[in-house]
Amino acid sequence: MSTMNISLPDSLRAFVDEQVSQRGYGTSSEYMRELIRRDQDRLRLRSLLLAGASSSSMTPVNEVYFDGLRERARTKT
Repeated sequence: MSTMNISLPDSLRAFVDEQVSQRGYGTSSEYMRELIRRDQDRLRLRSLLLAGASSSSMTPVNEVYFDGLRERARTKT
């Protein structure tokens, strides 16, 4: 694992320290890694949503479609 140093104004440093203590992180590095992972997840989701929005629809999304989804969900339990 490599190291990265960042500079923060006092107000942001205080915020990070508060989050670490209140949310159960062991170190500020753990907190920062979690923020970065969440941002990566957000970017992946955004990419998937944009790809889906720009793709052509293969199946009409109507009541019949949703009835099928509900039926599949019922049979999986």
